[in-house]
Amino acid sequence: MNKFALMTVTAAIMGSGTPLLCAPADAGFELPALTQPSSNEHHIGKVIWADLVTPDAERAKKFYGALFGWSFRDIPGDPNYTVALVFGEPVAGIYQKAFAAGQKQQPAWLTFLAVRDVYSAQQATVRGGGKVLSKPRSYPHRGRQAVLADPEGAVFAIMAAQGGDPPDYLAPPGQWIWSSVLVTDTKRESAFYRELFGYQVFDLESEGPEEGHGEHLVLASDDYARAGLNALPADAMHRHPHWMNFVRVTDAAGAAQKAVALGGRVLVEPRPDRHGGQLAILADPSGAPFGVMEWAESDTKQEPQMP
Repeated sequence: MNKFALMTVTAAIMGSGTPLLCAPADAGFELPALTQPSSNEHHIGKVIWADLVTPDAERAKKFYGALFGWSFRDIPGDPNYTVALVFGEPVAGIYQKAFAAGQKQQPAWLTFLAVRDVYSAQQATVRGGGKVLSKPRSYPHRGRQAVLADPEGAVFAIMAAQGGDPPDYLAPPGQWIWSSVLVTDTKRESAFYRELFGYQVFDLESEGPEEGHGEHLVLASDDYARAGLNALPADAMHRHPHWMNFVRVTDAAGAAQKAVALGGRVLVEPRPDRHGGQLAILADPSGAPFGVMEWAESDTKQEPQMP
């Protein structure tokens, strides 16, 4: 999730309701470390993990396993939490949680961003107009994390990884390649995230640093693009601000067809991204939205050069 994505799919991306919070009941059970051995690297604002919150973990495992080749490992201590792996490396978590009929919450992927200190980031979130949805918890080997919401209500999580953050590299197929947050007020939201994570903000229209007035922005740090910040369309009456995560694939159209065959849905048909590859927005069988994106080995991962 560290490339400079030149994409504009905002107008077609379907909004999501409030995701169910991923908060395993026992904070004493052990999650795998993000990096083995420890990296001792820190990349504030980098997307370093994602958890799927779903009412049917077994169905989710069958779907994502067949679609991306993920394997799965149960975690002793919590029968509702499973870790997904690709090439033997942890890539995501799947947390089973039931929710009542008629509840506004729905299955969703929860995006985790790196911080050095969870408490400080929590305080900065509140100062910036956001909310704390789940208080900080510590997990052996994994680190400390909390679930927050930005000023518009887009839910995300923060994590201070115990062994350091994953290094910057181009994710292979089957791993997360990009994330984007969709909002109504890009100026306010870019200021919030810039204050929280120390991002530089770039406008895709002008391809230079700016003050958050554009509709398609890139949030960058350490000379790498970390995420996109895009404006929801003006007619998005029933779409809520939310984060969207993309998995790298070699064939977005093929992945969309396979997702449908596995019981998922296509929310946004495959279409060209600005960098030349194809992307699509899909939903798994329980309705959790996610993206797939092609990315060439020759394309840059770095942020746009400042003039």
